[in-house]
Amino acid sequence: MEIRGIVDNYLSLKMFLMSLSLLPLLLLSGEFEATNNMVIAAATGSTDTSNTQDGCISYDDAEKTITIKCGSNNHLTDVYNSLKNRNVIERQSDRIWLLNAGITVEKGATLVIDPRDTKWLKIIADGTAAYPIDVLGGLRIDSIKLTSWNPSANNYATSNGTRDLHDDKVVNGDPRPFIRVEDEAIGTTNITNSEIAYLGYESGVGGGKTGLRYDGGIGSILRGNNIHNLYFGFYSNGVGGMVIENNHIHHNSHYGFDPHTGTHDMIFRNNTVHDNGGIGFICSLDCHHIIIEKNKFYNNAKRGIMFSRNMSDSIARNNFIDKEEHAITISESHNNEIYSNRISNSQGGIDIDKESTNNAIHNNTIIVAENSHSERPSSSSSSDAIDVEKGAEMNNKIYSNIIQ
Repeated sequence: MEIRGIVDNYLSLKMFLMSLSLLPLLLLSGEFEATNNMVIAAATGSTDTSNTQDGCISYDDAEKTITIKCGSNNHLTDVYNSLKNRNVIERQSDRIWLLNAGITVEKGATLVIDPRDTKWLKIIADGTAAYPIDVLGGLRIDSIKLTSWNPSANNYATSNGTRDLHDDKVVNGDPRPFIRVEDEAIGTTNITNSEIAYLGYESGVGGGKTGLRYDGGIGSILRGNNIHNLYFGFYSNGVGGMVIENNHIHHNSHYGFDPHTGTHDMIFRNNTVHDNGGIGFICSLDCHHIIIEKNKFYNNAKRGIMFSRNMSDSIARNNFIDKEEHAITISESHNNEIYSNRISNSQGGIDIDKESTNNAIHNNTIIVAENSHSERPSSSSSSDAIDVEKGAEMNNKIYSNIIQ
């Protein structure tokens, strides 16, 4: 032990003398501070594993917003250490964080929320403010829990807003946190193996605060998550290249999946989607090249899957749809293929309107027999199983479907 101590002291002294010999050059080059810190760290055995540079993280008290400007591996610990303000972010026991501000991740920066320092991120929702995670750079969420939190109730935040666009009725809800990937985002937002819950609220049509929204983030991945009690389970606008698979999407206030205006080149695969307050999956307004395969849909409001308003060049195949008012609806959509789906215990099987053209509907299995265990009556005839509006039969191919 004494010999080891002598060696350690000798190495420390040698490093100190080396720093003195290099001092004139370091002062001229402006690198004295960085090198001096390295020398001290080496001599004391301390290291800094943070990837956050000085000045990357700031806080605007007026806006109640944390901004992350740089760094590819920023964790919540980095935010906490940079701000040193427990009124903004507080570290609780067992890797649980309480966040009382929004976070903006700028271009060139990435925020990582994972088990390295996080088990659960609770974002405060006190009924007055909606703190977002707003992404222009990159975001990685993996194997954690992320929810709203109402300190007064000591529980998740709830929001009672509603919308019914058919009757043009929109009732705004109490503000809750939300995640939004902006259209100019230059990185991906990958969310994997996590629980995302009690986010988003009705802020008016186009308000963009629905819970989990992608306006950008081309090539992002949403995989293996439990997503529930959001306002919308998932919403996208104009983005493409995403893979969305193996997620459990349930008990969201409105739609389960709502890829919207111009969403394209996405895969929705092996998801279980049920008990949502709106349609399980609706792609509306110029969506194209969407694949919906091997998903399970049941107990959603009104419909399981809907192709809407010029959805085109897309596929729904090998899906299992049960206990829906209408299983699959094709409305004003073109050049799609719907095949090898299995539909049961639903009032309507596949509906297609006359405004839809060049769709192929084939090799689907639709069970019309009454099921005593179903909460909804099954299709009672072949016309209910496949409901083709007059005129639609001329412009679409419907064949080889099995009605039992």
